[in-house]
Amino acid sequence: MRIALTIAGSDSGGGAGIQADLKTFHQFGVFGTSVVCAVTAQNTTGVLSWEALSPALVARQLDAVAEDLPPAAVKSGMLGNAELVETVAAGIQRHRLPNYVLDPVMVATAGDRLLAREAEQLVTRRLVPLATLVTPNLDEAGILTGADVRTPDEMEHAGRTLLRLGAQAALVKGGHLTGPALVDVLVTANDVRRYSRPRIDTTSTHGTGCTLSAAVVAGLAQGRPLVRAVEDALDFVHRALAAAPGLGSGHGPLNHFVPAPPRPPTEGL
Repeated sequence: MRIALTIAGSDSGGGAGIQADLKTFHQFGVFGTSVVCAVTAQNTTGVLSWEALSPALVARQLDAVAEDLPPAAVKSGMLGNAELVETVAAGIQRHRLPNYVLDPVMVATAGDRLLAREAEQLVTRRLVPLATLVTPNLDEAGILTGADVRTPDEMEHAGRTLLRLGAQAALVKGGHLTGPALVDVLVTANDVRRYSRPRIDTTSTHGTGCTLSAAVVAGLAQGRPLVRAVEDALDFVHRALAAAPGLGSGHGPLNHFVPAPPRPPTEGL
């Protein structure tokens, strides 16, 4: 069984963060491990409070997992502050962790800030160059690249900028676009792909980005090529949104129990 690692924050509401990541790993048939960077008090209506863990404890968690349960793929989500961005970057480099997916979590679905402003540019300098894939939404892409990102063409331009900054690939997510269709743009060194799907009319969008990046990590851990891992992840999230259980009175969680796309027969166990 392949191992995947999530480095992120805990969501007491269970819809995002490490909880969403581990549920997604399970659905894809990979063994999930975790490094907790922050603990949040939140539900579907918003983040009531959060606290970051100490850099020393985060580093020890990362070392403990990497040395005994080395992951085939890894993601980071909520890191909280500049010290933890630096700690995680150093840990990824120290252990040469493969297939790193950077989900640059900065603001929660309900609008609550989850990353200190002074840490934003450090993410660009320290984590983007380590990433196999970066998965920003429109706002995060704008912060990382220093440009407005509001259209598919601007999404493509932002993706190319992220590659120039050192990422191997970028998936710029279009969930905040207006209109009846959602467009996600994948930029790699050799190709640009646009994925368009009808917008699902739902408020159950909490944890969408976490689930997407975790699904990509699960696919990479199983040996799926990057483009296939991204396409399978987009399909999984679309179906999880469509089947959302409608929990809570705010932005509810996805349905993480929908089946994952099947693995190709050539993939290893």
